Amino acid sequence: MMVKWPDLMAEFDRWEEAGRVATLWWRDDDAVMPTARLGRLLSIASGVPVSLAVIPADAQQELAQWLAQYLRSAPKASAAVLQHGWRHLNHSSGRKKSEFPAERPRPEMAFELSAGWARLRDLFGTRAQSVLVPPWNRFDDSLLGLLAGCGLTGISRAGPRTSSAWAPGVIEANIHVDVVAWKGSREFVGEDAALGGLVKHLRARRLRAVCADEPTGILTHHLIQDEATDAFLDRLITATVAHPAVRWLDAGEIFTSDVLDPG
Repeated sequence: MMVKWPDLMAEFDRWEEAGRVATLWWRDDDAVMPTARLGRLLSIASGVPVSLAVIPADAQQELAQWLAQYLRSAPKASAAVLQHGWRHLNHSSGRKKSEFPAERPRPEMAFELSAGWARLRDLFGTRAQSVLVPPWNRFDDSLLGLLAGCGLTGISRAGPRTSSAWAPGVIEANIHVDVVAWKGSREFVGEDAALGGLVKHLRARRLRAVCADEPTGILTHHLIQDEATDAFLDRLITATVAHPAVRWLDAGEIFTSDVLDPG
């Protein structure tokens, strides 16, 4: 069955009827330098917080300067910086790409994670959040124990958070809807798929079939974003900011929580 805008609004209404607030968050991957497309993304956000996953080894000083200037000139804009791996290189010997596969030497990975966090902290200061966004959203659960020692206190992958993927001192908040059709055109995935993903995760949270406290995450890639994606995001923001049972969270709110409810 096709999922339409009224279906999303009906789901938000059910949250309101239950006296609850549906939390959302927005992650955008692969930033390294200021571009017109990144500026357009932040303009579309219209004050909705955006978490920019920046590739540390390739990140340019110009990006930090541009972002600071942009946010000064647009007081309502909100953007945080997350750590998108180290170089966004594939080190996996298997079919699925990963920068941090379980078979890599741990000291080597720990060095890159620490170096990446230090680089972002130097470039972006307090705007940088100590959160790892592993390239291709892959980071084996067995490696979560590395993060705290590298200065990282959060991780963002893909799919509903599970109680098994937990490490002391590390908060996980993932994305649940990717608006890019990676296996096809690499263009907008379409309203049915995007809205369907949102409704599916929101409903599962409301019914406590997944972790109810994990905000529903939407993922964009500004470098390849097309006009259809722009139009979808613009409509989504307009619809959500007007609903009393919806709240967009920034990375600081998500990844500094004192209580992590994995259930």
